[in-house]
Amino acid sequence: MRPLETAARSAARKEFQLLALATLLACLPIFAAAAEAQNSPVARFTDPGEIDRAVREFTGVPIGEVGGARVPADQRLRLAACEGPLDLAWHGNGRSTIRVACPGPQSWRIFIATRPQARAEAAEPSVSRGDPIAVQVRGRGFSVQQGGEAMENGAIGDWIAVRMSRDAAPVRARIERPGLAIIPGN
Repeated sequence: MRPLETAARSAARKEFQLLALATLLACLPIFAAAAEAQNSPVARFTDPGEIDRAVREFTGVPIGEVGGARVPADQRLRLAACEGPLDLAWHGNGRSTIRVACPGPQSWRIFIATRPQARAEAAEPSVSRGDPIAVQVRGRGFSVQQGGEAMENGAIGDWIAVRMSRDAAPVRARIERPGLAIIPGN
């Protein structure tokens, strides 16, 4: 190789190294901001401990006890930071699930399973086998009701078999109150 080519390559290599170093130095503030954001999960995510505290206040019972959450919120949750207070409400029948929602601009909603208290009505059925029962199908903007016969005993909130007519196969319906079972529509 000729000395002139070697000198040109050496100069090009030094120029490339200087350009790479300048680019790296220019990006350092960006890397530092990204690392800081990654190391501060409270700023970007809702702390699962905060969810646990809200559920404990809502139920008035510690985690793992009857009436409280079955287990703590999963520490792996990465829910957007909630700017306002968490919104909690019972979900479904029997107080077996709590809906926890963030109403903020980046809203989210999760469900926490609880250890429900024993129901007093579970000892005695609200509906007995052979009882006449009204079966109601409910949907968005409609409800249809027809008479039927309970094929098994059940308490409020239980799903039982109900026969609508002598020739029809039984259907599953949830007991709403004595004498009324519901089939949720789609």
